Formats: sequence, structure tokens, C-alpha cells
Amino acid sequence: MKPIVALVGRPNVGKSTLFNRLAGERIAIVDDTPGTTRDRLFGEALWNGRSFNIIDTGGIDPTHGGKAPLSIGSADFIDDIRKQAQVAIKEADAVLFINDGQSGITAPDREVAEILRRSQTKLPNGDFWPPIFVVVNKCEAQGARESASEFYELGLGEPYPISAVHGTDTGDLLDALVASFSADVKEAEDESIKIALVGKPNAGKSSLLNLLAGEERVIVSPIAGTTRDAIDSKITYDGIDITLIDTAGIRRRGKIEQGVEQYSVIRSFKSIERADVALLMIDATTNITAQDTHIAGFILEEWKSCVVLVNKWDAIEKNNETMEEYTARIRRELNFMDYVPILFISCKTKQRVEQVLPMALRVQEERLARLTTSTINQIIHNAQDLHPHPTHAGRALKMYYGTQVRSDPPTFMIYVNEPKLMHFTYLRYLENQIRKEYGFLGTPIRIVTKGRRE
Repeated sequence: MKPIVALVGRPNVGKSTLFNRLAGERIAIVDDTPGTTRDRLFGEALWNGRSFNIIDTGGIDPTHGGKAPLSIGSADFIDDIRKQAQVAIKEADAVLFINDGQSGITAPDREVAEILRRSQTKLPNGDFWPPIFVVVNKCEAQGARESASEFYELGLGEPYPISAVHGTDTGDLLDALVASFSADVKEAEDESIKIALVGKPNAGKSSLLNLLAGEERVIVSPIAGTTRDAIDSKITYDGIDITLIDTAGIRRRGKIEQGVEQYSVIRSFKSIERADVALLMIDATTNITAQDTHIAGFILEEWKSCVVLVNKWDAIEKNNETMEEYTARIRRELNFMDYVPILFISCKTKQRVEQVLPMALRVQEERLARLTTSTINQIIHNAQDLHPHPTHAGRALKMYYGTQVRSDPPTFMIYVNEPKLMHFTYLRYLENQIRKEYGFLGTPIRIVTKGRRE
């Protein structure tokens, strides 16, 4: 496994800025408001040919005690932020303790240092694990760099003055960090199946992730919008490595607030792009909405496989026909995704939650399925015999043969006399005929026509 490096410190010292600098892209949300980062956020960094995972965390504020608000909107989460950061420290192979060089050492800095010292274990050779690097950020000015030496007072070793915004002097820090990694740490490609949990705010995505992971990986709150970043959680199910991606709730564009929430929505869309399977969570108490269909449309545009999860099923008054009626309603609204399976679950009572991962893995397996060329051509011939393509201006479409050119998603190439004669409704007809042979459950099918002479 790749080494894990946790970025910790009190709020608003530049952890997320440094995280983005190390990751080489804007993954963590950066905002001047303290407490913007709430959950652990995972990324990957590379230095001198050595790759490692980095974890951004919410700021530890040990002086808060859960009583006074850290900032507007953060009081409800301060204890959870501290808990998340402590979990990240336990998972880490090294810790970057970020401080503000412009404000100097503060009482919270000293208390965070004490928390970090208590987290270390003394090894037989006298070293402490995990190693902690004191990073003094915001040292753009010469005076701040010179005064960084005062951070020796924290008793955690040599301070490294840097500027996360400009990337100044980060090289020495990264050289020391990489040198601290164990030589026997094996690096491997991430071949896990990536499953994204998407949907409107407060649909139960974080609750489901915690249930699937078997522990509290992300903060759960009845307040819509608690999850702001896309959170990756690694689990193993039935011997299969899975990456669960919790995402911020996606609201209608007109209701997206500028700033932090806007970045969250963009990141949710990017999470769908890198997923194999998307779990579209619908709130049963609000019924399927236009926003649900909007998100489903984005999943289809990205050619991702999908499972629809109707959550909070325990809160619905039911009779023998309720589930059938609700299913029919979803099929009507998502008529462009009639191939997706639907599960009615309750994260509160855990009803049918045990079926979620098996269904997602089944969908992923069908996403990778391949049909033989002979099977495809038999489907094409039977389709033409059953329902020939209509002529256009006296010209008839001729389909010669077809083949599956790739999977993930299943893509079929059909060679014809003139591609422009193929009507989109006939492509849908061919898709249905292919699904009769092999369902490709939850997975979109792409059909491409090509002229025989091309």
C-alpha cells in the first residue's frame, strides 16, 4: 500500500491549500471561512518518483469544547471535525502539522501539539511513530520565515517554513517526508471498483456509506449539505476491493450557493466521472423529483452504470401495492434508464442495505461483459427480419455485420452502407434486442454505426 500522510492543525492555517498543492489539482475546497473542510479528504501526491496518499482534515480546535461556534454553520460539527482528524492520525504513516507563521504559536497550536504527541508510539530504536513534521505555513515574507524557528518550542522537531499558496520551500519538506517512509511499503495500482453515492442533499448518502464501510467514515447530520467534499473510503467486500465515494448533495443549479457549495457540486459531478457504478439515492419521503432525473441524466451522459436506491422506505405508509406503484413512477420519470435496478432501502432500520453492494457488483460485472461477434450478428439479422429499418427517400439502410469493440461501457460497432440513414429510434430498437440476449443490468449500451468503406 502507498504511505498515508495526514494534514492536521487548527482551523484556517492552510491545510487545504497545501493539500491541493501536493495533489497537483484543486481537490479540497479552499475558503477563508474557518471550518470549511469537515470530513477527511483523500488524494494522491508524487515526489521524487514516490507516490503517497494524503488526507486533508477538518481543523482541530481543542479549546472549543463544542460550546462556542467556530464559525457560522460550524458549531454543530466541531466535535465531529476533531474526531475525524484523530481518525486520520491513526491511519497515517506520517503527519504534517500545519501552523500559521504569520500569527505565531497560539494556545490551540500547543494543545494540538500535545494531541499529536499522545498519538505517537515509541519504537524499539527510540524513534516515534508516526513521524510528525512541523510545517509553518504563510511564510511568504522574510520576517515570517526568520521567526519560524520559534516553533521549535512545540517540541516536535525542526519546523519547515513554507508558502502553500506559492509552493515556496516545499521541496525540503517533501524530501524529508519521503525519506521517512518505510522501504518495505509496496506501491500498487488502484484496481478497486469505484462506486459513487450521488443524489439530492439529505438523501442519506453519508449514512449509507457508514453502513457499508462498517464504521463512521463521514459525518452524518439531518442538516442538508453536511457533506461538502467527495470522500473516498476503501473497503473489501467478499474479497473484492471497493472504493466508496460519498459526494455532496447535488441541488438544482438555481439553488446552488456561490463559493463552498458551488465547488462541492462540481466535485460531485467529477466523482461520477471517475466512478464505475453510481448509486442514485432518492428520498422516498419527497418522491422522485426533477433534480433526481437531472442527476440520472448526468450519470447517463457519462455512460456510467447505475443502481437506484429509494431510501427512507421505513417512513412511508405502505400497502401491498405501494412498492409496485412507486416503481412504476420511477420508471416513468427515468424512462431513459429503464435498465437500472431499483432497491427500496432504509439506512435507519438497515432494511435491504445488505443487498446494495451485491447489486452494485453484479451491475459492474455486467458492465464488463462481452458478446461474441456471431451472437451480435445473429441479433442484428433477427432484428431486421422482425422489424426492417424504414426507407428514407427511397433509400434503404443495409446492416452488414456488427461486433463489440469494447466493454466498460459495452460498445458495439455496426457496419452499414450509409450511417446517416440510421434513425435514432432504430438504434434504441437494436439496443432492446441486444438486452433480450444479454441484459447488461444497470449499464448503458453504446451503439456506433460505421460505413463499410470507412
